[in-house]
Amino acid sequence: MRTTPLSAGRVLAMSRKEVLHIVRDIRVIYMALGLPVVLLALFGYAISFDLDRVPVAVIDQDHTPASRRLIEAMTASDTFQVAADLGDPGQAEAHFRRGDFKAALVIPKDFGRQLSRGEPADAQLLLDGSDGVTTGIVLGYAAGISQAETRRLMAEAGLVVEPAMDSRVRYRFNPGVRSARFIVPGLIAVILAIMAVLSTALTVAREWERGSMEQLFATPVRRLEVILGKLLPYLGIGLIQVLLVLTVGVWVFGVPIVGSLGLLSVAALLFLAAMLGQGLFISIATKSQQVSTQVALLSSLLPTLLLSGFLFPIENMPWLLQVISAAIPGRYFIVIMRGILLKGNGLGVLWPQFVALLAFAVVVLAMSTARFRRRID
Repeated sequence: MRTTPLSAGRVLAMSRKEVLHIVRDIRVIYMALGLPVVLLALFGYAISFDLDRVPVAVIDQDHTPASRRLIEAMTASDTFQVAADLGDPGQAEAHFRRGDFKAALVIPKDFGRQLSRGEPADAQLLLDGSDGVTTGIVLGYAAGISQAETRRLMAEAGLVVEPAMDSRVRYRFNPGVRSARFIVPGLIAVILAIMAVLSTALTVAREWERGSMEQLFATPVRRLEVILGKLLPYLGIGLIQVLLVLTVGVWVFGVPIVGSLGLLSVAALLFLAAMLGQGLFISIATKSQQVSTQVALLSSLLPTLLLSGFLFPIENMPWLLQVISAAIPGRYFIVIMRGILLKGNGLGVLWPQFVALLAFAVVVLAMSTARFRRRID
């Protein structure tokens, strides 16, 4: 049997046909170009590990200059803010239950007297442990303040202790330790994954439901030409989405672009091809717009959000989830985004991620082509 060679003209004709479907429904344009920006703005501000003005209760049972200095040291920065002044540590329990504050500083009697005698003085910090993430961060801040206050008191007493090791901490790639610089690049990958899969999950299913697939089968267009023709318009829209969300990330959240934009564009192209191919495969397999939408959301949102390293380190996951995460394109694109934007990494460092995205794109497009049959069942 003679095989018709692949024709760029037929691919472009299929692309023009798909563009007409997109243009006829202006809501698709609004959703494709407006929704990613809205989602990035909402989640970019909502997801943050920065702590500012953490409400703290103060229980000062000493009422001496030493206790007041300790309170001033705790609230000198914007990290902690006094939310209540209690007289008894037992009152903190009810406030913890209502969520009035996250911590309570208890300064016992004789705190100042013990310090004036050169004796060890104890102060207690009660924490609301129901939120483990916030509690851990608050504890780290409090420990740093306590160490600084201890050094100040030793200096006032004339006690100079030379440390055995002089440690100086410098934060590379994120000097201000702002969570937005870490969150936003990963958030861009999550949003692009959802939008790309949803965009193409309806294409073939729409043809089946409208009854236009029979007309398509009457043409000499090959299966691969149909797949590529439907993919190209959404690939162009996806690249515009990348430009939009990247612009918002830089201007609104202050995410730097240290590395090459050209290399980032190539990575985005591979990632979009992989996710758009996944949506096409879902559309071909289900032949139903309703089912395609549900499967697309489940297969793009949850894996990319939970198993890609966006929020939780992959190294801390059980081995089975680590194996599953290896089949998620978002895992590799997030590494590329953070590597190029924050660290300025090049292809010499990121080539394994590029190879993984290319392999996934080729495999999923091959699966879509093989699954697409030119017959009516």
